[in-house]
Amino acid sequence: MLDKLVIAAVSPLGTALLLGALALCWPRSRSARRQRLHALGQPGWRTWLLGLALAWLALWSLPVVSHAFRWWWEAPFPPVVAASAPQAQAVVLLGGGIRPAGLDGSAPNMGAAADRLWMAAELMRAGKAPVVVLSGGSNPAESATSEARAMQQVLLALGVPQAAMRLEERSRNTRQNASETAALLLPQGQRRILLVTSALHMHRAVRLFEAQGFDVIPAPTDHEGRLRLLPQDAWPEADALEGSARAIKEVVAELTGR
Repeated sequence: MLDKLVIAAVSPLGTALLLGALALCWPRSRSARRQRLHALGQPGWRTWLLGLALAWLALWSLPVVSHAFRWWWEAPFPPVVAASAPQAQAVVLLGGGIRPAGLDGSAPNMGAAADRLWMAAELMRAGKAPVVVLSGGSNPAESATSEARAMQQVLLALGVPQAAMRLEERSRNTRQNASETAALLLPQGQRRILLVTSALHMHRAVRLFEAQGFDVIPAPTDHEGRLRLLPQDAWPEADALEGSARAIKEVVAELTGR
């Protein structure tokens, strides 16, 4: 819970809200100098803090800034072609690309990162590993099944044999993805893995899997960043702000070892 609060606080929206709250709570100065400046129309600390909050929010809402920042973070993990990937002892597919079936009977719902599933299927069809580990648990209050089983449904439809799949249904975050996958593979001597997750998430995923003793070959997907400058990229967008927040979350998590 503390980790989530810290991440929320350092996101662009969280930081802007904190600065705004600080401005509203800033005590009024009773000094004669401050009163003279106020009379002359000079901005006080409250005004500066509110201005900084708005400027910070506007900066990360600009597509040109958001996409460049994501491009910089993803650059160490360029796209790979499944057929050209090295051989490994297992493919490990991390959850995050699909939402499991809901308690209301709704079907699994693919998200923006669903190309993780396609990459895993491509690697298996190319014969890059004998098994694929589908790593992702569930929230019993929201889902009727685990994310791993939802991914299994898709991979079956993409032609991956059920016998080649191993389900890891306990993890709820990346650290648990790594530890639970280690419990499945390392006792079998399977250390060399092709790790499939979004490029934005790959820094943290590689670090945590290597800490468990894996020899990790990144197979990144879902690249978001780009370097371009078009007129519309200089206008704030909600999608750009959301993308900035996710990138900052990954950078902070990596820098703090989360």
